[in-house]
Amino acid sequence: MTFPRTAIHPIYLRIATEDIAMLKFVFESYEGVGIVRTVEVRTAIVVILVVEDFLSTAREILRDLQHQVDCTEVAAPDFEPDDWLMREIVP
Repeated sequence: MTFPRTAIHPIYLRIATEDIAMLKFVFESYEGVGIVRTVEVRTAIVVILVVEDFLSTAREILRDLQHQVDCTEVAAPDFEPDDWLMREIVP
């Protein structure tokens, strides 16, 4: 039996604030591919948290979305606004 790889890959994007809801809807409609979180509202930076097994699928979705909305991949911010990866929880 093969188990899925569970490493999480964050993809940071700068996107128009009016397109954040659509990005979130599209990614979350592909169940299990990615979860979208807003990192910085003022600069409209979001992160898509993608499990390693779905990384190529997420990249394909992004390529398709770039024909409809203006979004640019950016570097991770210098600060960590939330503990999305739940590193603070120790099993």
